[in-house]
Amino acid sequence: MQIVILCGGLATRLYPLTKKIPKSMIEIKENPFLEHQIDLFKKNGIFKIILCIGYKGAQIKKYFGDGKKFDVNIKYSSDAKKLLGTGGALKKAEYLLEDTFLVMYGDSYLPFNFKKTISFFKKFNKLGLMTVYKNLNKYEPSNVEVEKNLVKSYSKTRRTPKMKYIDYGVSIFKKEALKFLPNNQGCDLSQFHKSLIKKKQLLVYFAEKRFYQIGSPNGLEEFKKYIKKL
Repeated sequence: MQIVILCGGLATRLYPLTKKIPKSMIEIKENPFLEHQIDLFKKNGIFKIILCIGYKGAQIKKYFGDGKKFDVNIKYSSDAKKLLGTGGALKKAEYLLEDTFLVMYGDSYLPFNFKKTISFFKKFNKLGLMTVYKNLNKYEPSNVEVEKNLVKSYSKTRRTPKMKYIDYGVSIFKKEALKFLPNNQGCDLSQFHKSLIKKKQLLVYFAEKRFYQIGSPNGLEEFKKYIKKL
């Protein structure tokens, strides 16, 4: 299965570290963060990768190329001069996508079993799936409410006491679901999730291990400590 990595953001929370390099190229344990993600995908049998690049994306393309050096196949979709946000970037990459694909944020590292998640998704006739973790506001504010095997509500800004889970950072979608994303317009992936929630088309999968993200200085330091132990 394909996986789409959304790695085109400006990463302003990590300035000045990301003033000259994109977040995916931050060196951790002698390799760019994206290389650690790719190693994780390979361990899960995922070798087809779409990189949605934007801010200083040429550096990513130069280092990783077509992926052969890393035993994977890499294709690129670029925001070019106009950053489209995570949802807009995914829509722009539509022509590269297979009928079913994974999507992950460019600053996330998720130590869990991708294969089980994919198998779970295939059991249901739904357009999308969101992985969640029972965060209970521990690492970041919880933002997902679930009901049985569906996401009932999701918001990064309007949180409620019923939100016990947090968006884990990886989703699965059928290509036909992209009809709910506007063409050539900036939008966030969360808007896409909400469109599927309204139609009761967003499954939920529960991750058991915590996630790591390098989108903030604290998150970056936590991941560095984690990866040193591997």
